[in-house]
Amino acid sequence: MPTAVRVRQHGGPEVLEVAEVDTAAPGPGELTIDVAAAGVNYIDTYLRSGVYPHDLPFTLGQEGAGRVSAVGGEVREFAVGDRVAWQGALGGYARQAVIPAGAAVRVPDGVSDEVAAAVMLQGMTAHYLVASTYPVQPGDTVLVHAAAGGVGLLLVQLARARGARVLGTVSTAEKERLAREAGADEVIRYTEVDFAEQVRRLTGGEGVAAAYDGVGRSTVDGSLASLRPRGMLALFGAASGPVPPLDPQRLNAAGSVFLTRPSLPHYTATRAELDWRAREIFDAVTSGSLHVRIGASYPLSEARRAHEDLEGRRTTGKLLLLP
Repeated sequence: MPTAVRVRQHGGPEVLEVAEVDTAAPGPGELTIDVAAAGVNYIDTYLRSGVYPHDLPFTLGQEGAGRVSAVGGEVREFAVGDRVAWQGALGGYARQAVIPAGAAVRVPDGVSDEVAAAVMLQGMTAHYLVASTYPVQPGDTVLVHAAAGGVGLLLVQLARARGARVLGTVSTAEKERLAREAGADEVIRYTEVDFAEQVRRLTGGEGVAAAYDGVGRSTVDGSLASLRPRGMLALFGAASGPVPPLDPQRLNAAGSVFLTRPSLPHYTATRAELDWRAREIFDAVTSGSLHVRIGASYPLSEARRAHEDLEGRRTTGKLLLLP
């Protein structure tokens, strides 16, 4: 029987339970994957805690990579032995996972299982933010919060590749070093200064074209204050907690700015869009233009520690579980 990390009740990292589970045979339109690597993401902590409600019990994990070990009926695009990666289907924190074939993409030669698992959710999130939510144009100045985090490091690189000047926020000297190595033009220690004031200073008072904010409650006010007139605040996460209700009149007062709360499922709604984003990310990895930092890897038995490290902001880059 395969091992999996189960959630039987909502709560803190202590509720994560390693258990032996039966893996059902894949049904029509499904694949069974022998999981080589599973990504650890903030959305996992929301599901674990109940911020995002889900029927109990369940196996955690929204993304992973491995080999197809069984194919359900009506699946034509994959075969046993194929290397695949996926995001958006639960079950990744396990030795085996059954997922919809529609969530999977092929992993090209030259991309390891670890890197494939590391870029499915965070890489495609960074891609939709800079390519679709606010399509970065050459000469734009953009703000990236948590610039040394998993999404942040990828965002910095992708925005720079599209010709942007990137301002990043971080909390420590080590994270500043990583953000600069990724290509951030300016790095602001938000724990030491008012980052919105620094953004205004660094942009000559104009503000940024877009603020990519996955932090949420503690940064949203400063992000709004950092925008240029008709700028875009893309609030794609809430690592510091949910954002309180916001009066739309504040968007007018900030300069007729835009606020959006995007999520990856809406930007991978079709097979064509999913394949496009995955292909562009994998191509960037194989060409060497996108570097993926895997900050830490843990066995399944240490999933609790992975969540504690993530929520304690003790991490940089991507966290993986290696079944």
